[in-house]
Amino acid sequence: MKITVIGRGNVGGGLALRWREAGHEVQELGRDGGDASEADVLLVAVPGPEIANALGKVTGLDGKVTIDATNAVRGRNEDFDSNAHEVKSIVGGPTAKSFNLNFANIYDDIGNQRVRPSNIYCAEDEAREPTEQLIRDAGYDPVDAGGLDSARMLEEHLVLLFAVNQAGLGPFFYRCAPPGEL
Repeated sequence: MKITVIGRGNVGGGLALRWREAGHEVQELGRDGGDASEADVLLVAVPGPEIANALGKVTGLDGKVTIDATNAVRGRNEDFDSNAHEVKSIVGGPTAKSFNLNFANIYDDIGNQRVRPSNIYCAEDEAREPTEQLIRDAGYDPVDAGGLDSARMLEEHLVLLFAVNQAGLGPFFYRCAPPGEL
């Protein structure tokens, strides 16, 4: 699969590496934008308030299957139901919300887990199959949360995950603890 990742930060860069290791052809675009016309799938991994600005610098987006990995921690454009809906309004293709609930700082530990970790996603029907494949290829098991109408719920769930992590339960919550540690 040809993937264009828009955003070279921890999430975008980390997923690009994992997908290359899984055999995909991955192009990474940063602040200067670029051309995504060769991509089969786009991943948008920029801060939520930067969606329009970042996508405005990329050509070849029209109608592409897109996975929105943004979050709304730094705010969102309230003209849309969710960041994923804003992404869809710009790209126009089948859209999914995924990878916003998995912390990038544990990507390197995925393979060390007793069981594969889960990745909760929601998607329009046409985006479901490629999204599930890329979730698996990143090392996760996909957990379907329904259609794109669930996207805002996934964005807001991140606040709960941050609270759990800050309470010191992050390692327990995100990693499979060895027997005896539970």
